[in-house]
Amino acid sequence: MNIIKDINKELKEIFDKAGYKIEDIELKPSQRKDLGDFQINDCMKLASVYHKSPIQIANDIKELLDKDNKFTNVNIAGPGFINITLSDNYIIESINSIVADTDKLIEPVSDKTVIVDYGGANVAKALHVGHLRSANIGEAIKRLAQKLGYKVVGDAHLGDYGRPLGFVETEIKRRYPDLPFFDENFDGNYDDIELPITNEDLEEIYPIASAKAKEDEDYLEEGRVITNKIQHHEKGYYDLWKRIVDISKADIKKCYDDLNVNFELWNGESDAVEYFDQLEEITKEKGVVRESEGAQVIDVAEETDKIDIPPLLYIKSNGSISYATTDLCTLVQRKEEINPDEVWYVVDHRQSLHFTQVFRAIEKLGLFKQDQLIHVGYGTMNGKDGKPYKTRDGGIMTLKALLDEVYESTLNRINNDKVTKEEAPEIAKKVSIAALKFADLLPSVETDYIFDIEKFTDIEGKTGPYVLYSTIRMKSLLKNAQGMENDEISYIDEELKDMYLSILDLPNVLEKAIKVKSLNDITDYLYLITSQFNTFYAKNKVLTEEDIQKRTTWLALTKVLLSISNTLLDILSIEVPEKM
Repeated sequence: MNIIKDINKELKEIFDKAGYKIEDIELKPSQRKDLGDFQINDCMKLASVYHKSPIQIANDIKELLDKDNKFTNVNIAGPGFINITLSDNYIIESINSIVADTDKLIEPVSDKTVIVDYGGANVAKALHVGHLRSANIGEAIKRLAQKLGYKVVGDAHLGDYGRPLGFVETEIKRRYPDLPFFDENFDGNYDDIELPITNEDLEEIYPIASAKAKEDEDYLEEGRVITNKIQHHEKGYYDLWKRIVDISKADIKKCYDDLNVNFELWNGESDAVEYFDQLEEITKEKGVVRESEGAQVIDVAEETDKIDIPPLLYIKSNGSISYATTDLCTLVQRKEEINPDEVWYVVDHRQSLHFTQVFRAIEKLGLFKQDQLIHVGYGTMNGKDGKPYKTRDGGIMTLKALLDEVYESTLNRINNDKVTKEEAPEIAKKVSIAALKFADLLPSVETDYIFDIEKFTDIEGKTGPYVLYSTIRMKSLLKNAQGMENDEISYIDEELKDMYLSILDLPNVLEKAIKVKSLNDITDYLYLITSQFNTFYAKNKVLTEEDIQKRTTWLALTKVLLSISNTLLDILSIEVPEKM
C-alpha cells in the first residue's frame, strides 16, 4: 500500500477530468507546513501546453479537489502551486489498515532474478577494512531487493585463482619440503595428510611470499611453475590448493558470519575459469579478439566516449588469462547456471574502468546487454586524517582487528544496572556490529566517509546504538503494556500526524533506495522515526494515560514503529539485542 502512488494516480485522473492531460503528477512534501502536507507544481508546465495561466489551471484543479473528502485546506500559492492537506480520517484509516501487518506498506517492485556480487575476498589472505563496505552494502542491497520482490542470489566470488596462491604453495614447499603433496611418487589419500598449516599461518605466509617473488627471480619462476601445476590440476599441488582453499574459506565464512553477511553462492574464480573453453568458442564465433604486442585484446572503446577506454586485455603475452577474462568467464558461468536478468557488482568505485571494459566486452559477445550489468561503486572508509583507515602504527587494518577495536569501545560503554557482566559481551558484540554497519551505510554509497569509533559507538546522535536503544525502548513499552489494547489508532494531533505521515512514506523510501542502490535513505529514515518516537515518549506518560483513546492510539503507534524498525534493521542485517 503506497498512498503517495494512490494519490498520484487519483490526481492524474482529476487533471484529466479537468481537461488537462498529464503523464505523471509530481506530489512533493510541502516546504510550508502551514500551507499543507503536500504541494503540486505541475500547473506551471501545463500552462505553455494549454496556453492558460498557471493560476487558472490551478483553480480548475482546486475545484475538483475540494469535492474529495481525502483532502482539506486545498489552497493555491504563488504563481500556481497547489497545496493539499490529507484529512485526519484518511490518515487514520490508512494507518489502521497496517497496524496488524506493516508489510502491507511494502509492495513488490520487480520479480527479476538478480545476482549480487559483493564478496571478493582473496583466499589465504586476511580480510581487511576494504572488504567491509562491499559486505555491508551488498548484504543490505540483497535483503532490500528480496523484500521488494526480486529473486536474489548473493555470490562471494572468492579470489582463489592465479599466481598469488602459487607463491603461497612455493613458500609452504620451502618450509615443509617433505610434505607428501610435493612427492610425485605419493599414492596415498591426500585428504588423510595432516597439514601443519592454520589460517593464521596462511595470512602470515601470503605477504611474505608475495614480497619474496618481487625480490627473487628464482622464487618468482618457481611460483609461476607451481601456479601452472595448480591450474592444470596436477596431483599433489592441486590437492594442496584445495586444502588451502578449505582452510581459508572456513575463516572467511566466520568473519562474514560475525557481520551477519550470508552468501547463497561461495563460487570462486577457479569455478568460473572452467568455462574458459566455452568463452573461447564465443569469442572466435564473434571475431572480437585481436593481437596486440604479443597479447590478445578486445576493443571496447565507443565513439561517444569522453575519456580514453583502452582495450580489454584478454590473454596476456605470456599466455595466461587476465583478471578481466576471469570476470568474463564468471558471466558465462552465471548465464549458463542461473541466467539472471541483472548482475549487480558491489565493488570499490575505483574499479569503474575495469567494469566498463568487462560490460562492453560481454555485450559484444552477445551474452548480456550493458544495462543488465550494474556497478554499485562505493567510496572508501577513512580515518580522521581523511586517508584510508589504518592501524595506529600506520599499517593495513585487518577486518578482524577493526571488529575487535569497535567491540572494545562498545563494551566500555556498557555500564548500567540493566546489563550483567555475563550478558555484556554478547550485547556488546551486537551493538558494535550495529555501530559499524550503520556508520558504513549512513553516507551515500559512492562517497568516502570518516569513521570515528567514539562518535559511531555513542548511544546519542545518528548512530546504530541510538537506533537500537530506541527500538528496545519501543519493545519494552509494549511488553509493559501487556493486557492493554494496542490494535487501533483513533486519535490525531499535529505531532502524531507527522509520525503517521513518516510511516506512510516508508514504501517511497524503500523504492528510492533500491533505485539508486544506496542505503542512506533507509538509515536517515530509521533515525527520523526513532527520533520522533523518542521525542513523543519523553512528552507523554503512555502507560498511565487515563484517556483510553489516547493510550490505545499511542500503543498502536508504538507497535507499528517497532515493526517497521525491526524490518529495516533486518534489511541492514543488524540484530537487536534484548536490552542494552
